[in-house]
Amino acid sequence: MPIVQLSVWEGMTPENKKKTVEGITKVFEDLGVPKEAVEIVIYEAPKSIGQRVDNYIQKDTPVRPRYKQPARRGKI
Repeated sequence: MPIVQLSVWEGMTPENKKKTVEGITKVFEDLGVPKEAVEIVIYEAPKSIGQRVDNYIQKDTPVRPRYKQPARRGKI
């Protein structure tokens, strides 16, 4: 049934992974999904990726909105 893909920085302890998986599973159980049906995949990304992204982004660069909401016409 549900497949949860979780991306984390490398170095997450096994205890934290277990607590995270248990918490996510509990959310689905509360929704009526059997815990055996929940699949959780944890991807560990090396921290060097985040450092490269931080170096690429300049802090002085203004952030532009990706989407401009169209003007409203008439009454809703």
